[in-house]
Amino acid sequence: MTTKTWIIFTAICVLLFGGLLVWSQREKVDVSDVNTNAVLSASDASGGIADHVKGNKDAKVVLVEYGDFQCPGCAGIYPTVKSMVENYGDHMAVVFRHFPLTSIHPNARAASAAAIAASLQGDEKFWSMHDLLFENQSAWQNASPEERTELFTGYAAAADVNEDAFSAALSEQSSQINRKISFDQALGRKLNITGTPSFFLNGTQLTSEQIGSEEAFEKAITDALRDAGVTPEDVIKDEKQ
Repeated sequence: MTTKTWIIFTAICVLLFGGLLVWSQREKVDVSDVNTNAVLSASDASGGIADHVKGNKDAKVVLVEYGDFQCPGCAGIYPTVKSMVENYGDHMAVVFRHFPLTSIHPNARAASAAAIAASLQGDEKFWSMHDLLFENQSAWQNASPEERTELFTGYAAAADVNEDAFSAALSEQSSQINRKISFDQALGRKLNITGTPSFFLNGTQLTSEQIGSEEAFEKAITDALRDAGVTPEDVIKDEKQ
C-alpha cells in the first residue's frame, strides 16, 4: 500500500468511525433520572408516548413488564397477567414496556412497532394489538417482512384501528415509534435486564420461580394488594355479586 493510499484509507476509517460515534450518541437515551418504578408520562425521550397502562394507573400496586412479543415465555404468561387485570384492575396498574431481543427474535421489534402504532389511536388499541400479537405469535414469528406487515395490518383491522393511519405511523417509525422502543429498552438496561419476561412489582423484581408458576405469580400480586390495604377475596366476591 502506497503512502497516498494509506492516507486515504486512514481518512475513510476516521470518517466512518466518527459517523458511527455520532450515530451511537444520537441513539443513546439518558434515563439516569427516570424513576423506573413509576407510571411514566409522555416525554421527548420516549417519543412523546406515555407508558402503556391497563387497570388503575393511580393504584398503589404497579406491575411493570419488560416484554418481547416474539418471546415464548411472554406469550405463555400473557393469559395470567390478563387474568390478574380482569380480577384486580381497579386496584392495580399493569405497565408493558418494550424490550425486544432482536438478536434471537428478528420480528420482535417490528411487532412492538405495530403495537405502538396502534396505541397512537388510543391506549385501548395498544392492548387490543398486544393481545392479538401474543395470541397469534406462532403465525407471525417466522414470517418474512412482507408477510408480517400483512398480518399486523390484519390484526390492526381486527382491533378496529384505522388502517391508513396505522400504515402511515409504521412508515414513519424511524422517529417517534423507534424513540419509544429505545426509551423502554434503556429503562430495561438500567435495571440490568437481560431476558424476557421480566416483571417488577412495586419496584421489586419477581423471581424466575414466581414467573414460572401461575400460583406463585398470583400470590405475589395478592400479597402486594394486601400490603396496600386491599383484600383480594373481597374484590372477587364483589365482582361476582
